[in-house]
Amino acid sequence: MKIRTQLAAFISSLAFVAHAGVAAAQDTTASSPAKTVVLVHGAFADGSSWNKVIPLLQQAGLKVVAVQNPLDSLEGDVAFTNRAIADAEGPVVLVGHSWGGAVITDAGVNNKVHSLVYVAAFAPAEGQSALDTAKGYPQSPGQSSFIKDQAGYVKVSNEGVAKYFAPDLPQPEQTLVAATQGALNSRALNEPVKHVAWHTVPSYAVVARNDAIISPQQQLDQAKRMHAISVEVPSSHVAMLSHPQEVADLIIKAAK
Repeated sequence: MKIRTQLAAFISSLAFVAHAGVAAAQDTTASSPAKTVVLVHGAFADGSSWNKVIPLLQQAGLKVVAVQNPLDSLEGDVAFTNRAIADAEGPVVLVGHSWGGAVITDAGVNNKVHSLVYVAAFAPAEGQSALDTAKGYPQSPGQSSFIKDQAGYVKVSNEGVAKYFAPDLPQPEQTLVAATQGALNSRALNEPVKHVAWHTVPSYAVVARNDAIISPQQQLDQAKRMHAISVEVPSSHVAMLSHPQEVADLIIKAAK
């Protein structure tokens, strides 16, 4: 009986050590610096919208992936982003601009995701769509420049890019932004997120103080709701193009 008792105690101690080892490994993974940044573009854009930020992140020693989402639906963009996360070396910082904020909110519920960074972005709560997040705020002036085709896909007029979307960029860059637009299926804006990652994943936010597309007050309120570490920049909606260093610095901070 004594031998059995000693054996049981020994097995129990082994189980405790094994459990402690797993817990320690999990803690180490959670606290490890991120290795890869996955950048998710917004509506009216593609992966090239991050061209000024990417070199700054690479210089900091981070690997970078800029997804090319189809902009057909929230579900489709989340699926594309999830594939990018799966292929990336983890841990991952997941960054979303504008519409991309809704995408990372949903896709960020992933064990590889180390932190979230919202750049002048939507940050829906449970059951909210991107459009739902704007309820209660004045209509942004830039919406007057949206053009919808017969299939329901939306772009910004060339004049709207210059006046509302990216007024703080030099004219040649505005022309490039207008030419490389992606058209967003307007139905996607009404799709509610299925998951809300910012409840459990550390979050950061770049607030564009001169944004004419998403209300700056909405961005501030979202950052507060998420308990996000935030920075404010005197930027239009395209903060990653007009203030790339500030955006990169926050992403690098999120990676650490």
